[in-house]
Amino acid sequence: MTATPLSRSRWSDRPVVRSVRLLAGLVLFGLGLALLVRAGLGLDPWTVFASGVSQRFHLTLGEVTVISSAGVLLLWIPLRQRPGLGTVANALLVGPVLDLGVALLPTAGPLALQIVYLVLALLCIAVGTGLYVGVGWGPGPRDGLMTGLHRLGVPIYLARILIEGSVLLVGWLLGGTVGVATVVFALTVGPLVGRAMPLLALAPSTAGPTAR
Repeated sequence: MTATPLSRSRWSDRPVVRSVRLLAGLVLFGLGLALLVRAGLGLDPWTVFASGVSQRFHLTLGEVTVISSAGVLLLWIPLRQRPGLGTVANALLVGPVLDLGVALLPTAGPLALQIVYLVLALLCIAVGTGLYVGVGWGPGPRDGLMTGLHRLGVPIYLARILIEGSVLLVGWLLGGTVGVATVVFALTVGPLVGRAMPLLALAPSTAGPTAR
């Protein structure tokens, strides 16, 4: 049976290119999170949660990120969401890259450098998201949770507010780092990702033996 354009674009259309873009996107995403940590101005909601949990259980941010990703994937089951290769890669790679970035990046001292770190973090997260989602091999665990709720009739914006608001509150109560960057992230990352995704999406190739 001839593969459909969608399945071909996801699995057999330029797999090396897609793999490189997936890896680059996840590395940039993890690096963006590390830049937020080193900026010292506050963290994104999920890293606030990771920060709070890490303080209570003596784990690294990356370890908590991997564990929480696995927990979120369990919530996919009742939502009937199916993970893809990109989903699994996101769950396994972002946490270690976050830890590596925190270990290698110097802490931003002056306010000007903190702002530079914040801007670079937002750009890395937006571009990274655009790259790994644009591959078409599945959303990240947290994005998939939002789209799963959307399939049940919950508007995307409301699903995002409920999920990220909940983890932010729990993380803050556990002692996670909340600051001005948390607010900036909430207000800007959506529009930035919205601009990056259509620009970085990898369209199916028309070349190949099954192309018409």
